[in-house]
Amino acid sequence: TLFKDLDLILSAGTKLGLVGGNGSGKSTLLRILEGRMEPQAGRVQRADALRVVTLDQNRQLPDENATLKQALCPDGDSVIFDGQTVHVAGWARRFLFTNEQLVQPVRQLSGGERARVLLANIMLQPADVLFLDEPTNDLDIPTLEVLEESLLDFPGALVLVTHDRYLLDRVATTVVALEGDGRWGLFAEYSQWEQERAERRSPAPQKKELAEPPQPAPAAKKKLSYMEQREWDAMEQQIMEAEDELANSKSALDDPAVFSDHTKVQDATIRMETAQHRVEALYARWAELESKVG
Repeated sequence: TLFKDLDLILSAGTKLGLVGGNGSGKSTLLRILEGRMEPQAGRVQRADALRVVTLDQNRQLPDENATLKQALCPDGDSVIFDGQTVHVAGWARRFLFTNEQLVQPVRQLSGGERARVLLANIMLQPADVLFLDEPTNDLDIPTLEVLEESLLDFPGALVLVTHDRYLLDRVATTVVALEGDGRWGLFAEYSQWEQERAERRSPAPQKKELAEPPQPAPAAKKKLSYMEQREWDAMEQQIMEAEDELANSKSALDDPAVFSDHTKVQDATIRMETAQHRVEALYARWAELESKVG
C-alpha cells in the first residue's frame, strides 16, 4: 500500500508538490489524478469538462526544420495566452528568445532552448489542471527560471513532482509527503517535511520540560527567484571567505618585508582595497536579498 485515506481537493490556484523517496508512490498518485490509472480503493471526482495538460520532458518538437516562429506560433503572428492576444515576438521574449532567432530553424536550437519551446507550447494549451513529473530534468538555469515564472503565473491547479527543492519551495503552496507504506503528511513547505523526518529518525530525547512545538521554516524565501535562492544559500560562505581575504591582506601590510618594499606595499594595498570592496558588495547584496526574505 503506497497511500491510503488521502483526501485532496484541487481548485484554481492550488499548487501542490508531491515529495517522498524513490518508490513512495509520487508518480503513481500523479497518474491517478491524471486519470491514467484507477485507484484500488476510493475515487477521484473530476469537474465536468475538466481540461488537463501534462508537461512531459520526453515530448519532441514536431518539425525540427520549422523556424522558431513557426514552432511558437504555427498560424499567424499572434498567440492567445490567458485570454489575451500576444504577438509572437513578445511571446518569444517571454521565453528568452531574441527577434533574430525567430527565423532560426528549430534544429539549430540548444537543448535548453528546445525545452523552452516545449514549455511555451504547453503554456498555450487551455488547462484547468497542469501535471508535471520531474520537469526540471536536464534544464539549464535560464530555462528553469522561465519554468518557475510560468508556473507561478499559471492560474489553474498545479501538481508538481520534482527533486528540485528550490523550484518546489518557490512554486508549491502545499506539500504532500508520501512515506511509501500507506502513511502521508501535509506540510506548508519542503523544509517542514525535512524537519519532521529528522525528528522521527533521531533518538527519543530524555524526559524534560514540555518543549515548544517545532516551528516551520519561514515561507518568505518563496519571494526569492530560483537563482536568488541559490545565491542566498551560498552567501554566508562567500562572506566568510571574503572577510578572511581582507584580514590576510591587512596582515600583509604589517609584514616588515612588505612594508619596506614600495612595490609590495602598493600590491598589498590594492589587494586589501579589492577585498574590502568585495566584502562591502557582498553585505550590500545580502541586505538586498534579506529585504525580500523579510
